[in-house]
Amino acid sequence: MNLQFSKYQDLIVEIKNQILSSQQKAALSINKELILLYWNIGKMIFENQSLLEGRNNYIDQLAKDIKSEFPGISGFSRTNLFNIRKFYIFYSENSVQQVVGLELLDSIQQLIGLEELILIPWGHHVLILEKTKTKDEACFYINETIKNNWSRAILALQLKQNLFERQGKSINNFDKTLKTNQAALANQLLKDPYNFDFLTLEAQVHELEIEKQLTENITKFLLELGKGFAFVGRQYPIEIGKKSYSLDLLFYHITLKCYIVIELKTVEFEPEFAGKLNFYLSAVDDKLKTEDENPSIGILLCNGKDGIEVEYALKDINKPIGVSEYIFTEKLPKIYEKNIPTVNEFEKILKENS
Repeated sequence: MNLQFSKYQDLIVEIKNQILSSQQKAALSINKELILLYWNIGKMIFENQSLLEGRNNYIDQLAKDIKSEFPGISGFSRTNLFNIRKFYIFYSENSVQQVVGLELLDSIQQLIGLEELILIPWGHHVLILEKTKTKDEACFYINETIKNNWSRAILALQLKQNLFERQGKSINNFDKTLKTNQAALANQLLKDPYNFDFLTLEAQVHELEIEKQLTENITKFLLELGKGFAFVGRQYPIEIGKKSYSLDLLFYHITLKCYIVIELKTVEFEPEFAGKLNFYLSAVDDKLKTEDENPSIGILLCNGKDGIEVEYALKDINKPIGVSEYIFTEKLPKIYEKNIPTVNEFEKILKENS
């Protein structure tokens, strides 16, 4: 009886997986057809503008006519028709060449050089069109959305925080200390600056307080770090000789297959910080790294840095280290906080003055 029940449970799981797989394929197919439809309509609107230039608010009229022909269909409002037209113009004008005589999907891929275009929802495309200025920037967010399976809310956050400008901007010595493929991946991994706006800290905050709040907000911290980071520990102890040392934050990166040691400094970069982190990386490689894992990487996060000074400090370091800044919103001093009205106090003031 138990064996039959177990087999039945396995059957339910298999059926469930089949249904989910089918739903995902159906959703992808529907999205593909929608994006292709919008591309084609955007192309037609753009190419026939000369027929409509003499008419006032021709997009308004077009939206009304489509609604009249298809009263039960959505997605062709005045606003969305402008987005559809912009979608076509943005990618076709940013293309290197025009393609003639190919299937529509092949044409899109040739025009914009981006096979992934049909893999993200229309709402994501609208956000990207609103917030980006170049094809390279748009492609970056499209690829990151697919790779990380970003929701629209997460994409909006990354656009707001200007991830494109921050990604891969850290000063590091990866090209000298890592293999080519590993160095390329590690370079893409680091940002500068890191945005810790999800924390609220005093101006004269201590490093331990930053660590504490980062680990308390580990989900948001992992989102800022990027895909692939697995949290190992805070103030991670490691024995070296007769002494015990503590690593500020220790992570493991699944794609890079290596440990990541993050050291936090509440002051501007000093050359000795790199030497200390180099020391920690040697210890981690000796005591934690296995033979089939890659060399550990250090990330030094400082409250400011001088680029030339960092480059000199890393010049003869033999372990891979990247140096970035971090930013956060400073918490108001308590002397001011107590003078700020609460929500209830604001409501009371409004009622008295109404």
